[in-house]
Amino acid sequence: MEKYITVNRTARYFTLGELNEHTEQLWFVCHGYGQLAEYFIKKFQVLDNGKTYIVAPEGLSRFYLEGLSGRVGATWMTKEDRLNDIKDNVNYLNSLYELITKELKPDIKITLLGFSQGGPTVCYWIADKKVKFDKLVLWAGVFPPDLNNDFEFTAEYLLKDKPTYMVYGTNDPLLKPEHIKEIEGYKTIKPDLQVITFEGKHELNEEVLKRISGS
Repeated sequence: MEKYITVNRTARYFTLGELNEHTEQLWFVCHGYGQLAEYFIKKFQVLDNGKTYIVAPEGLSRFYLEGLSGRVGATWMTKEDRLNDIKDNVNYLNSLYELITKELKPDIKITLLGFSQGGPTVCYWIADKKVKFDKLVLWAGVFPPDLNNDFEFTAEYLLKDKPTYMVYGTNDPLLKPEHIKEIEGYKTIKPDLQVITFEGKHELNEEVLKRISGS
C-alpha cells in the first residue's frame, strides 16, 4: 500500500546582483532538465547592471548525468509521483518568493522565467495563485500538457494584462513542428502574446534577454 509522509528538507538557490534600494527588477529563473542553478544563473550576467537582482532556485532532485559518478544535474519532476513533486516545487518556490520579497519596494518589477523543463515548473507556480509578478517568460518549451486544456482560463485570469513571452531558437532540436504550431496557437487565445525567435539551439540568448528586460 502506497503511503506518504511530509518532511522538511533543504533547498538550494543562487543569486546574482544585489538586492538594495537601487534594485528596479527582480527575476526568478528556473533551469531546465539536468542543469544546476549554479551554472544556469551565469547565463544572466548580461542583466547584472546594478539594478537587477536574479534568483535561480534549483530543482529538488539531483542525479548523475552519466553513470554513477561525474557531472550532476537537477530535475524538477519526472513522470513518477509527478503531482507530489509539483506540489513540493510550488511550496518551495512560494517560500523562496516570500523570503526574497518581504522587504521589496512596491514598485519593483518581477519577472518569472522558465527555461525548458523550468517552463512547466513556473506555470504550475503561477497556477497556485500566490506569486505576484509582472512578466512571464517561457523559453524553449510550451505550457505543460495538463494545463493546456485550461490555457484560456490561464490567459484570462492569471496572465491578463501581463506581458507574456515565448522564446525559442530556430535550430532547437528539442522543439518539434507540433510544438511550434502549439506556440503559435496560443496567440489566438492571448493575442498580445509575444513570440520571439533567435538563431540558435536549446539555449539562452543574451540579446533576447536584454530585449525582454528593457535594458
